[in-house]
Amino acid sequence: MAKHGNFDCIIIGGGHNGLVCAAYLAKAGRKVCVLEKRHVLGGCATTEQLWPGYKVSTAAYVISLFQTQILRELRLKEYGLKILPRSPSSFTPLPDGRSLTMGPDEALNQREIGKFSMRDAAAYPHYEALLERVASTLEPTLSESAPDPLPLPTGWRNIGLGKRLRDGKKLLDLYSAVKGLGSDLPDAVELLTAAARPILDRWFESDVLKTTLATDAIIGAFTSISSPGSAYVLLHHVMGEAGGARGVWGYVEGGMGGLADSLEAACKDLGVEIRREAPVHSIQTGRSGVVGVGLEDGSQLNGPVVASSVDAHLTFEKMLPPEVLPEEFRQAVAKIDYSSASAKVNLALSEPPNFTCLPSNGVSPHHHGTMHIGPTLDYLERAYDDAKYGRPSNEPILEITMPTSVDSTIAPEGKHILSMFVQYAPYQLAEGNWDDQKEAFGDRCVEMLARYAPNVPGAIEHRQVLSPPDIERIYGLTGGNIMQGAMSPHQLYCFRPVAGWADHRTPVPGLYLCGAASHPGGGVMGACGRNAATEILRDKT
Repeated sequence: MAKHGNFDCIIIGGGHNGLVCAAYLAKAGRKVCVLEKRHVLGGCATTEQLWPGYKVSTAAYVISLFQTQILRELRLKEYGLKILPRSPSSFTPLPDGRSLTMGPDEALNQREIGKFSMRDAAAYPHYEALLERVASTLEPTLSESAPDPLPLPTGWRNIGLGKRLRDGKKLLDLYSAVKGLGSDLPDAVELLTAAARPILDRWFESDVLKTTLATDAIIGAFTSISSPGSAYVLLHHVMGEAGGARGVWGYVEGGMGGLADSLEAACKDLGVEIRREAPVHSIQTGRSGVVGVGLEDGSQLNGPVVASSVDAHLTFEKMLPPEVLPEEFRQAVAKIDYSSASAKVNLALSEPPNFTCLPSNGVSPHHHGTMHIGPTLDYLERAYDDAKYGRPSNEPILEITMPTSVDSTIAPEGKHILSMFVQYAPYQLAEGNWDDQKEAFGDRCVEMLARYAPNVPGAIEHRQVLSPPDIERIYGLTGGNIMQGAMSPHQLYCFRPVAGWADHRTPVPGLYLCGAASHPGGGVMGACGRNAATEILRDKT
């Protein structure tokens, strides 16, 4: 690696947002360098060959939220990105031998839900339509930086007239869009701020339908389905069309790293320099702001713009000396909630799960989508109850996917990859440590699945268990929080990462945030990177 280098912009982190930001800056003629600490690109959206012949999406595992305009503008499909839709998309087995299968096929949903409640079968299309109306109203806010509408303390930040006018227009546009919801407005407010369980209880009567939907409200969050703010995540399943249609989640062919591969190819064609195994030690500043970065190997790269795709804790509390930041800003950053309770178990199987409620010979349609282990709302609540006292859930919630059901490129013939995203695994344990307990917790997760698919333990050929501290160590996510900060109402939109600095800028001139720590937050979306590039180019044009 060269000991020195000069660039127009340096990107910290080669996750999907960092690569998106780099591509747009390079497309505008900037000389850009991306620095990634690991040997692979993609951040959490990566593929690794953990075992011979197996290409595993070790962290992120499905895609839908990724913005279609980015796919189009960066020509990612031309660079090899292929998204495989999943249909059916959801399967929930029950201990009593019944099951619920759902997907984009409305007739299938009607038949399946009708097995439990004809009333729910009639109500479900109206519920979906409401979520789609609210989601379509909010989606434009994801494609631009968030405004800073709050009055700031004197001396905190000097916001110019141009930005005030832009922010005013954004708020006016949002007001007009929300006004268009008409009589749906109270429901929209509830979805954005309230708890998921009361909403689902009001809409439906069958527990299996409610729990299948409720799982989406807590994935990746250390919260319960009865906690205010959990309903917002319900909107995510109808946001995004990367899977081919609104709300359709898909697999990336070749694993989630296929997204990073296509972004890398686009970046290289645009002249971006990408350096792997190049961890950044410090962001360096001068009198007028950023001047470059220092790497852990002693290298120094110079540039007037640095865009960080790592979280706010690492950016402001680890890479910068405290004296370069205003005290009130540092205090606000220190209060960001990184509470996490997610673990990941990756399995290599000699055969697919054979569910006792729906026996199969080989791969069947119900293997295509997400297989939910969490049969009742009370089951979900009890899993959270354990975690809030610092204990891993005795009966954890499992979101299981088997990408080999539709993708033959990632495992040896006849073999399968099973991915289990697990709630709740609290980062802070009341007793002991995760390094000693994670394999036992992995055993517990396999045992839970075996209650429904008894063949799984005997089919396991390889296993990887990622605890919250593993997720923190490997992917650089503080507290193991996959969203780079909790997605609760006080940390979204104009409050992300902190109030007064929601537009990707920071108190240090030339330093920007381009990752999930900024608006619109977590998920394989790409919007954070694209929006940050827009603001950087606005300042530097």
